[in-house]
Amino acid sequence: MTAGQVHNRDSFLDNLAKNLGRERRRQVEKPEWEHRPQWEVLKSASQDELAEVLKKQCALIHTDVHETVSAELPALIPGLIKQYGGKSVVAWDDPRFAEFGLSRLSEELSKEDIAMRVWDRHDGEASLKFSATTDIGITFSDATLAESGTVVLYSDKGKGRAVSLLPVVYFAIIPKSTIVPRMTQVASYIHSKVEEGGNVPSCVNFISGPSNSADIEMNLIVGVHGPVQAVYIIVNDK
Repeated sequence: MTAGQVHNRDSFLDNLAKNLGRERRRQVEKPEWEHRPQWEVLKSASQDELAEVLKKQCALIHTDVHETVSAELPALIPGLIKQYGGKSVVAWDDPRFAEFGLSRLSEELSKEDIAMRVWDRHDGEASLKFSATTDIGITFSDATLAESGTVVLYSDKGKGRAVSLLPVVYFAIIPKSTIVPRMTQVASYIHSKVEEGGNVPSCVNFISGPSNSADIEMNLIVGVHGPVQAVYIIVNDK
């Protein structure tokens, strides 16, 4: 299938309209709203100000936050892994690990008897099994919502969803440049990709801290169906 194309769309829609007993609508005009308050939230905030909003929200969603600069990230990550009791680590197969100086992370961790596996895009089943028993999963955030403390992950061949879902502790590396005010900006980005006919992620995960649930008596329990802890590492990548 060619990227950005939908096959058999016309025949499907024609048949649907026929079954509904009406003519098919060939074009739907997109409404122009007079008021768009969603674009006004944190509209003039700088990246530093957005980072502060994000940190405050993380305190409300039981998420630890650490800050660093790009040059110090390679030294920080191994220390945090040990701090959170990691004996095994799984990470995305993502070029940003090399871009941020983490290409030798596996080698460094092996000196501390910490096993690390990078998601194998050719053997997802083995990577999935490893992730299910791993202490710490590490990904980069593709976009980060300051308002809700949410990291946004776009699926790809080397970016297994299990890395952020199955380990006991989840590390999200957040380049400060990825921080946007809220869901509005991400939805607009994805919509523009669709309109351009470009590749769109088959899955977009929105993760706001560790998983949690509340029973009928409103007793909050953290870590019910996913990572027990979430750790955000904000990196000044200017």
